[in-house]
Parts: sequence; structure tokens; C-alpha cells
Amino acid sequence: MRNIVVSMWTTLDGFVAGSDDEMDWLLIDDHLQKYEWDLVDNAGSLMLGRVTHADFAGHWPLVAQDPDQPDDVRGYAQRLDALEKIVVSASGDTATWTNTRRLTRLDPDEITALKRGPGGDIVVYGSLTLIRSLADLRLIDELHLLVHPVFLRRGKALFDGDQPPARLELVSAEPFASGVVLLKYHSA
Repeated sequence: MRNIVVSMWTTLDGFVAGSDDEMDWLLIDDHLQKYEWDLVDNAGSLMLGRVTHADFAGHWPLVAQDPDQPDDVRGYAQRLDALEKIVVSASGDTATWTNTRRLTRLDPDEITALKRGPGGDIVVYGSLTLIRSLADLRLIDELHLLVHPVFLRRGKALFDGDQPPARLELVSAEPFASGVVLLKYHSA
């Protein structure tokens, strides 16, 4: 069975972006890039919300075809471009990107059927509303937090205060040379 794996870059104080979506606090090193490459290399699908899907669709296909990009970056972009993309959008106003299909809503039975289908894991990036909904439905199998050693003090939190507490089980903790720590959790 395929797993839904949420991968999120976050700060020590739990923010995933600044108030205006700024991400200038990221510490990207070779170790972090290898993690990202391994994650998508073993994936079968990307599941994204409408906005993240549009951002990715406007960026990664261009990088995949750009001969001026480093080979590893272009290879990563080509892998993203080749993956099945599942965009969750009630509005239907989705960007054009090869191999994309749309879900109008998160139906637990439909998501369970996706997980039973063939292929590698289903990776979720960004997409806060989608992640919160998946968490509310208890459909996240793994949560990968790439915790950056910084306090933003304000910004966009991964989860808001409207949900009840949820326990997780630590699978692994791996520090990177940059000071980023990769924490992998399963649902308890």
C-alpha cells in the first residue's frame, strides 16, 4: 500500500513561511537536496493544493528543460515533471501541467483507493489547507519535518489551533551539516 508522505520545511517555532510567504530563512545544503531527491525518486505521485500546484507548474517544467541548470537540479525537476500530479481543487481553476488530474474534494474512500493503487508513495509539499484536511481525516502516514534552526516569530503555521491534539511516533531524527534536522514521524 502506498503511503501519503507530507514533507515540510519549518522553523523551530513552527512556521512554514513568513507572513508574506517569504522563504528566505531556508538553509539548503547537499544533504537536504539528497533527501529531496530520494523522496521524489521513490514517489509515484505528488498531491498538491491548487496554489502550490500552480507554483510548481509554473517553475519545475521550465527548470526541467533548462540546459543552464545544474544536472542535479534539472534531474530533480525532470522527476517532478514525470510524476503523476493530483491537484485538490474545488474551484477547478488549476494550472496546466503534464500528467495532472484533479480531485474536487478529499473523499476518504477515494484517498484510500489511491493509496491501494500501484506505484510509489504519494508526496505532499506545501499546500497547508490540504495538509490540514488530510490530518483531520487521519490520512497522513508519514510526516517529514525539516526543522531549520531559526525563529521567525510570526508567519504561517503548519497547523492552526482548530484541531484537537494528535500524537505522533518518532521514526528517526537526522541532523544535517547546515543545522537542519530531519524528523520523520508516523501516526500514533
